[in-house]
Amino acid sequence: MHHRTARRPQFFYTTAPLPCPYLPGRTERKIVTELSGTDAEALHDRLSRAGFRRSHNIAYSPVCPGCAACIPIRIVAGEFEPDRGQRRIQRANADLVGFEMPARATAEQFALFQRYQKARHGDGDMAAMGFYDYRAMVEDTPITTGMVEFRDSRDRLLGACLTDWLSDGLSAVYSFYEPAEGRRSLGTYAILWLVARARALRLPYVYLGYWVPESRKMSYKSRFRPSEVLTGGLWRALPDHAGRDGAPDQSPTTVLAPETTG
Repeated sequence: MHHRTARRPQFFYTTAPLPCPYLPGRTERKIVTELSGTDAEALHDRLSRAGFRRSHNIAYSPVCPGCAACIPIRIVAGEFEPDRGQRRIQRANADLVGFEMPARATAEQFALFQRYQKARHGDGDMAAMGFYDYRAMVEDTPITTGMVEFRDSRDRLLGACLTDWLSDGLSAVYSFYEPAEGRRSLGTYAILWLVARARALRLPYVYLGYWVPESRKMSYKSRFRPSEVLTGGLWRALPDHAGRDGAPDQSPTTVLAPETTG
């Protein structure tokens, strides 16, 4: 006689309402669940395809009352073609090399993280993070995660992108970069690098988190074509005319605190 092992039930919880970080006057709520145990990787895969994002050992998705402004978006890596501006960014960063490192926090990364936060998000909660908070963000992961470091020919760390490896793609969790190197558009370059890496690994997608067309800081994600958005429970091609508004360059993020840069 064969006995089936009982599977631990997966519990989902709804967070308390908070002010929306993207759209003034609106309220945000999230549905969250813990990623743990031997099934964490498979669960994270399924939830990512359902529009969830990861922070530490938590997967979350917005469930804001009366609002659907946050739209999950992913780049179709195999069909991606950089536009003229993106090709310029690739040329401007031809001296950079991306190194796939373990998900381990370093003092060098943290110093860059602090400079980035002070310059770009000085009034945000993350600007007050200490090293141990930063280490938890990087290392507290139950799934396959790494840190991509971008270095120039002098071995200077100019950018970094915390990245999850999924069965069907790469997921940009949080990126930050040298604010003094604004001409390089390093946030965009990090995404272009992930697309190229996904293609090399024959992974179909790069997940960018939530596209918020009404928010300037989050609207840039629609620049990467072709992309798909999750609407009505299905991933659908983003129409060519949607979202081409020239929003400023930013970085992708996924933090349980609001996704304020990507």
